[in-house]
Amino acid sequence: MSIIFLLAIATFISTLCGGLLALKFKKLMPYFFAFSAGTLIAVAFFDLFPESLSLAASQALPMRYLFITVVFSFLFYSLLEKYFIAHHHGEDEGHGHIMGPIGAGSLIVHSFLDGAAIGAAYQVNPSVGLVVALAVISHDFTDGINTVTLMLKNKHKTKSAAFFLLMDAVAPVLGVLITSMILINEKALAFILAFFVGEFLYIGAANLLPETHKHKSWLIGAIMVIGVLLILLLTSLISF
Repeated sequence: MSIIFLLAIATFISTLCGGLLALKFKKLMPYFFAFSAGTLIAVAFFDLFPESLSLAASQALPMRYLFITVVFSFLFYSLLEKYFIAHHHGEDEGHGHIMGPIGAGSLIVHSFLDGAAIGAAYQVNPSVGLVVALAVISHDFTDGINTVTLMLKNKHKTKSAAFFLLMDAVAPVLGVLITSMILINEKALAFILAFFVGEFLYIGAANLLPETHKHKSWLIGAIMVIGVLLILLLTSLISF
């Protein structure tokens, strides 16, 4: 149990380091937007959706239901943002946009599930658990960046961004510790992951990606590609 505890602490530190990096270098936010857009879209396609489809196959769940869930989630967040833009136009920017906490909150839940994956894998096979943990620890660094980026992009104060960052750092630790006590129904988990796919695609493609179009630097595009390749590498480690 000492090893699994150390792995949990490592996820906490990794998430904090990523978020603090984004907080310290606010002037580089356009580059963080590009990186976050790439990683969120990549996480949706390379991590969440394959896992959702795998769970559906193991539970004889029609995959069509998952595709419907992804589309529903994408439309839900699109309409949600449209509604709040219409009703919050002209408000004091200090209050921030609702999509900040929604996006950051979902990353917190995702981080919790990452921690649960470490705990579950370690119970089955410690060596497999270690591989999953190393991939998740690296992935949590990008989660920290994404959490802060989403909050600041949506006009929230640094203090609020730091609070959500702390919650995101604690989430995988809780996931590791609670895994042995609470088992999530696999059919429900398949739908939860599919819902996150739709949300992450919306946040990455519709919320963050347009911000990168405001800057003509070729480096913006390169950083977005680096974000995609990084997640591809990390998810390949998990599948290995």
